[in-house]
Amino acid sequence: MTFARRSVAQIILLVLSVIGIGVSIYLTYVHYNSGALVCTTSGLVNCERVLSSMYSVVPGTSIPISVPGLLWFLVSGALAAVAWLARPALRLVRLAEFAWCCVGLLTVLYLVYVELVRLHTICAWCTSLHVIILVMLLITVVSLYNGEGNAYDDEEDEEVLPSKAASRR
Repeated sequence: MTFARRSVAQIILLVLSVIGIGVSIYLTYVHYNSGALVCTTSGLVNCERVLSSMYSVVPGTSIPISVPGLLWFLVSGALAAVAWLARPALRLVRLAEFAWCCVGLLTVLYLVYVELVRLHTICAWCTSLHVIILVMLLITVVSLYNGEGNAYDDEEDEEVLPSKAASRR
């Protein structure tokens, strides 16, 4: 995989992280300032009901669940930046991105369960974050599957030593 394609994947992950950070900050702000949500409050989609439920805070605290979400996106953005700047990309960073996204997906699965089974309503803002996390996981899977993060992603990045050049003929 070439450096340009590798960079695009990491830039997309970085942009998605920034969007996730923005939404998480918005939800945290609304929680602490009791602001009005920009979201429908009728039918299946009811952000206010979800975000005012007992599940909207970290258990045993008054910290909104958006704060750990904010931290998750900050770490994701940092991993994407490190992977983008590393040349050649370190496989360890790619694996860390994948593992981190798996943790995010497990959290998303729990939160979707809470919304659908416990609360019988969903939050559009939360769902946007869930979709972002799923897309980020898919990008990391494709990156690993395509060989991104190997010591050398393609021969163009590799310095060919005379002994290697002879063995390739």
